[in-house]
Amino acid sequence: MSNFEYIISSLPYLTMDFKYAGQAGFNSVISDIKRDLDEKDQGLVEFLLKGFSDKELNADFYAAALKHRNRFLREYFRFDLNLRNAKVRYLNAQLGREPDQDVMTGEDPEAEDVDIDGFRFTGGEFEEALKVDNILAEKDLVSREKELDDLLWDKVDSLSTFHYFDIEAVLAYIAKLHIVTRWLNLDEEVGRDVFRRLLKDVRGTYKGVKYSE
Repeated sequence: MSNFEYIISSLPYLTMDFKYAGQAGFNSVISDIKRDLDEKDQGLVEFLLKGFSDKELNADFYAAALKHRNRFLREYFRFDLNLRNAKVRYLNAQLGREPDQDVMTGEDPEAEDVDIDGFRFTGGEFEEALKVDNILAEKDLVSREKELDDLLWDKVDSLSTFHYFDIEAVLAYIAKLHIVTRWLNLDEEVGRDVFRRLLKDVRGTYKGVKYSE
């Protein structure tokens, strides 16, 4: 059985002056988390981690993600698919290409079982579509990427609302830590700000746990 209370209370052990050496820091945190998870929950973490690799994000992966039994994984990757497709459509518009060129829909004329939740692997309704379009229209690339990650952060928050000591809380933390790591690697100053937000979120959620800077 997974020891969620121990895992969650131990998560913010990272200090404000912590620096990752490439991905080693992220991987070490994941190893610590997985050590106290049972086999089933380890599998859920592995599925999430697989989705952080662009080379894994093909139609087969999204087909599995969009019908996953775990709601957090299902809805996280539904958002991820919609966001990626929105970027492709925006780029198509800028280049004068067909709107849906290279958009991943999962439609395969030779497959009979691609219907997922009543739609043909399109990601379904994308509530954040207008926000994403407005962000993509911004000129500053760094600001644009930061706002897209802010939107993803908010989505993770919404998917983990009322989840405190369970696998959803762990998955949400890992998803946020992945964002933090990305910015620490790209832009240390922005990364520090994102890391402070993560620390603040965790401290505000798990009352009664004492932390040190």
